Amino acid sequence: MIICRCEEVLLSEIEEAIRDGAADLNGIKRRTRAGMGLCQGQTCRRHLEGVLRSKLGTPPGPASVRPPLFPIPMEAVTGLREGPQEGPRWGEE
Repeated sequence: MIICRCEEVLLSEIEEAIRDGAADLNGIKRRTRAGMGLCQGQTCRRHLEGVLRSKLGTPPGPASVRPPLFPIPMEAVTGLREGPQEGPRWGEE
């Protein structure tokens, strides 16, 4: 059964991570990437907490949360402005 759809992490992988020493959500994230996909755990976090609770018998505790990525303008990366420009074109000198 798939627990984390974004990273395609299976229940068996979560259980293996717990057997290997993962005792909280951060430990599972480090071992499997569950909760680190596009939804940032919005979809799978409750399932991960339930698996931890059932296997360890303790509450899962807080997990580190990082904001989702956001687009940046190409100008910030390349230094080139968008649109028509004066001067030489790309590849011309």
